[in-house]
Amino acid sequence: MSNLQTFIQENQLVIEQKLAELINELTVPTELKDAMAYSLLAGGKRIRPLYVLAVLEELQVKNEDAVIVACTIEMIHSYSLIHDDLPAMDDDDLRRGKPTNHIVFGEALAILAGDGLVTLAFGIIARLTNLSAEQKLNLVDKLSFSAGAEGMVGGQVLDMLGEGKSLTMTELEQVHVNKTGALLSFSILAGGIIANASEEMMNALRTYAFHIGLAFQIQDDILDIEGTSEQLGKTAGKDVLSEKNTYPSILTLEGAKKHLHMQYDLAIEALESVNLHKGLLLEFANYITKRTN
Repeated sequence: MSNLQTFIQENQLVIEQKLAELINELTVPTELKDAMAYSLLAGGKRIRPLYVLAVLEELQVKNEDAVIVACTIEMIHSYSLIHDDLPAMDDDDLRRGKPTNHIVFGEALAILAGDGLVTLAFGIIARLTNLSAEQKLNLVDKLSFSAGAEGMVGGQVLDMLGEGKSLTMTELEQVHVNKTGALLSFSILAGGIIANASEEMMNALRTYAFHIGLAFQIQDDILDIEGTSEQLGKTAGKDVLSEKNTYPSILTLEGAKKHLHMQYDLAIEALESVNLHKGLLLEFANYITKRTN
């Protein structure tokens, strides 16, 4: 078993337990808690929270609040998936191999479950006790940027407006730097913030995050063509049916694979600049570019 496999197995369990704890302690209507828990506790790779912990592991820093910060990112991610699957958005009925939230709970409660998760995340960070006020403010500031209109939400709008149109590579990259890359980048930077990393280290992590975020999306686009719904846990081939701009649609499938490897190489170069190219962050880059779901 590789170091990454061991790391993932050990920390996924910790993340799952903490997510359940954070949801179960809420005093809210049962229907709302059930809808929030349904999507948040539905499994998944947990790449974003794992990245927070991986950066801290690489920087040899321990902080009891790190796993909680990691869980808040998963809350934001889960909220985005609930809303993304709605009929007004991607209109999907399968997520992580299960019926989507609105199929089970109805559209209104699904929307409110997403709202509940995104607002809960910021409150949890504000109440942390093992980080300084400056660190918490920095985390809230960067998370609101990454998840909001200047990041993920803005990217979703660009993606929606691009449907049925032919985007340039620059325009497509802008969509995914925001839609997929922003929250993934924050996960990596959050580890640096918690660790009080140097400016040089933060710059290297930022560059690594930028390129690995693009690599993540390119691989998603490739899997939408090459994968099955059973493998992906969501509807395969949906991008083609929705006439979405993807890396294979612009570059061809082979061209997209070459672009994926270029982004990978640039991410590893950033790690090399701060001597982090032999550990978990390298293994995560390999995992992201070679995953099958």
